[in-house]
Amino acid sequence: MKRTGFTLMEILIVLAVVATLAGIGIPLGKSVLAKSREAACLNQLRSLGVALESYLQDHNQILPNLAMGRSSKSDPSPVLETVLLPYVETPDAFKCPQDSKEFEKSGSSYFWNHLQSELPVSRLVFFGINDRPDKIPLISDKEAWHPSGTNFLYADQTSSNRVRFAATN
Repeated sequence: MKRTGFTLMEILIVLAVVATLAGIGIPLGKSVLAKSREAACLNQLRSLGVALESYLQDHNQILPNLAMGRSSKSDPSPVLETVLLPYVETPDAFKCPQDSKEFEKSGSSYFWNHLQSELPVSRLVFFGINDRPDKIPLISDKEAWHPSGTNFLYADQTSSNRVRFAATN
């Protein structure tokens, strides 16, 4: 007589193998997804850098006078997402893919470094750092949503998930 089905032991072994693979694959998949969202956020910051560069060309290389951020969309303060809106294609340019609440509440996932407001790009200073646009942050994530922490757009228009600035003596 020929056997046509699986034994209980064979089914349990297959289920154990599938559960083990799922246990390995799901966290790995979440990690890959988080890294891809971080890369998309860095790309968003680069796009905001392009918008900021267009603003600078229209305003004699003087940075805008902006508040750091706002707590709700009804706040009339001049902020990143209102002043740079004419220089981007859509309001979604101010949304980090990893942000699940700040954009909906305030209109932006990013903070402006208000210490640089109304300064000429040639005279930026931050924590005693001057003449180093690669170390002066202009825009950053509102929260550390990413596996690497917070993303930054620096004055040299590069974006990075690494902190490049430190207080000098």
